[in-house]
Amino acid sequence: MESFLLAVVEVAPETVAFWSMTGLIALGTLTMLEIVLGIDNVIFIAILSGRLPEEQQARTRTIGLLGAMIMRLVLLALAWLVMKLQKPLFELPFLTEQVTNPETHEVTTIPIGISGKDLLLLVGGLFLIAKATYEIHHLVENNNHEKSDGVGKKVVTVAAVLTQVLLLDLVFSLDSVITAVGMTSNYWIMATAVIIAVTVMMVFAGPIARFVEKHPSLKTLALAFLVLIGVLLVADGLHQHLSRGYVYFAMAFALGVELINLKAGARRKVARASHSA
Repeated sequence: MESFLLAVVEVAPETVAFWSMTGLIALGTLTMLEIVLGIDNVIFIAILSGRLPEEQQARTRTIGLLGAMIMRLVLLALAWLVMKLQKPLFELPFLTEQVTNPETHEVTTIPIGISGKDLLLLVGGLFLIAKATYEIHHLVENNNHEKSDGVGKKVVTVAAVLTQVLLLDLVFSLDSVITAVGMTSNYWIMATAVIIAVTVMMVFAGPIARFVEKHPSLKTLALAFLVLIGVLLVADGLHQHLSRGYVYFAMAFALGVELINLKAGARRKVARASHSA
């Protein structure tokens, strides 16, 4: 279905009008893709903001998502610059990829060229892996030696959290913008899709954050997902493209199993409470 919609949108990318059928299809499809691409961002912001005092968490999530929206809109306006980031800056002779000539169907092995986009994906992926691993370690080991007075929270500043959020916003925004530019050249379609997607994320960021914070096992699972997403970013940066469909299916399956476990655990608590009564 997605490939069909992409084909429809690309029929006349230069002349598509916002209110035309093609434009509306592009808007709907792009909005859904932006929301899917933004789920990772929401989870990351929710986990980082959870380290702040409760009264600062909602504002930090809002600022982080607004920063993501502004960054995407600016990058969309500079789409030509974003596309330039895909030009190779240097080659890695120890990593190769196979390229097929469309006319002769001859397969040639060439060194992998690393572009500006690849560098951002590599840095962002490694940062995400390191940060998620650190958070898992903190969750498992329960390091309580750095606490703020009486609130049981590690001393973390809003500025430190927002700096980390904006760094990952840049990486996620780059992926989002390249997806948008690949579908349509109409800036207003792309910008509207980004604004709608970020608005949806802002509405659900709070409930997602509270749900993850309430269930530590889900927090661990979400952090493991972020490690996996970081690995995907690093693989993309090295041109080792892994099928995201299989990865997202595995993540959805693991989440489904965990939700069943939570439901079963809640029922066991109710049953024990009724027996004790």
